[in-house]
Amino acid sequence: MIHEEITDFLDALPSHRALAGLDLGTVTIGVAVSDLFLSVATPLETIKRKKFTLDAEKLLAILTARNIGGIVLGLPRNMDGTEGARCQSTRAFARNLTRLTEVPITYWDERLSTVAAERALLEADTTRKRRAEVIDHVAAAYILQGALDRIRHLRADQ
Repeated sequence: MIHEEITDFLDALPSHRALAGLDLGTVTIGVAVSDLFLSVATPLETIKRKKFTLDAEKLLAILTARNIGGIVLGLPRNMDGTEGARCQSTRAFARNLTRLTEVPITYWDERLSTVAAERALLEADTTRKRRAEVIDHVAAAYILQGALDRIRHLRADQ
């Protein structure tokens, strides 16, 4: 099920299960995972996109192997907050994925996540070649970490 609000997503999550963060691109899907306490996001891998069925198969294998309890999908809004074609594509991907899994899905505004990931990699003095290899799953970790920070804040208010 897709949850537009992170509070609804939080209510749907099973306890003691990690989350996956996805940075959905046209060529790749960056994947990051959290710890079981939902406090830290770690970049995992980048999936080279082929077609939806193959992409979903690879993604579902990761979800199963890591016992993932929820998915945070980066939503690429325009800088003014509006939704364009990339958002529509991301929402279509999520709808198609819900036909294959019961894992709850939510969206997280990913504006500037790739810029932040690129900046962090530059500060770490990562080579251009290595940055190209890891940028998508590092961006996925930024997306997931934003959602984890919000979840921690929501839980503190309860």
